[in-house]
Amino acid sequence: MAAIDTATPEKWMLIGKNGWLGGMLIELLTKGGKDFVLANSRTQNRESMAAELDEHKPTHVLNASGQTGRPNVDWCETHQAEALRSNVLGSMNVADLCEERGIHHTLYATGCIFEYDAAHPIGGPGFTEEDAANFDGSFYSKTKGFLEEMLKSYSTTLVLRVRMPISDDLAPRNFITKIVRYDRVVNVPNSMTVLEEMMPASVAMSEAKLCGIYNFCNPGAVSHNEILDMYKEIVDPTFVYENFTIEEQNKILEAKRSNNELDATKLMAALEDCGVHINEIHEACRLCITRMRDGLIAEHGEDYKDKLPKKLSQS
Repeated sequence: MAAIDTATPEKWMLIGKNGWLGGMLIELLTKGGKDFVLANSRTQNRESMAAELDEHKPTHVLNASGQTGRPNVDWCETHQAEALRSNVLGSMNVADLCEERGIHHTLYATGCIFEYDAAHPIGGPGFTEEDAANFDGSFYSKTKGFLEEMLKSYSTTLVLRVRMPISDDLAPRNFITKIVRYDRVVNVPNSMTVLEEMMPASVAMSEAKLCGIYNFCNPGAVSHNEILDMYKEIVDPTFVYENFTIEEQNKILEAKRSNNELDATKLMAALEDCGVHINEIHEACRLCITRMRDGLIAEHGEDYKDKLPKKLSQS
């Protein structure tokens, strides 16, 4: 193990340049005037990844790669080997190579490795960074839980538990876009990550060279209905939705879905030290959906209704 380099001028490397989060990070690094390069190697190709690290000699690596599957995590159920290569072997390669070279490494991971239980009921205490994964209802979550346990052995790695990411636009991977398109939704409070606030926070945490595991969500928990009601109020007054139970949902999915609240105490203390402010999840969602409406008006004018996502049953 090599100690994290604190003397060399900053140079950043982004892994996952073609992904959703990767695109956001390119914008943030560019706006921040960072000296950065975009990795070309697949993370599961250790030799190629090592060569890129040795060529560019970054002080900070941001790993936003990974395989959630298309159109969703159900894909991992039938493509388990591919999921393992990317989500476990690839992530371990990057963490290990960075450890060897004393490079700070940030992994955009997941908090979808928990489910509410007797010690952590809805409305009760959230899961902390010290809690071990208790949800293996999907192959995706199972692999991520295994990975997190192994990553604890690496002293130069920062693991960010992202959950149900929300963006200001109607991107396909935006949690709001997803549930707006569903004919029926469950109604369960969950921790979520509003990217407009949290992605800059992740760069600040990496710059500060924080290490270890962090629940990377806005404080609190918000339900599907609360988000859809905001969407109806702010974006589309004609929007309608129906609920169904988790048991009914499970019948139409290949894999179960994680529902949980993550404790934000450790994260908020770290962000205060970094000089970063984030909002409680309800306020963050309201601000996000307001920006979504304003963006639609700026791009399409007041009559933007036909640009909104349609229900999957109507597509």
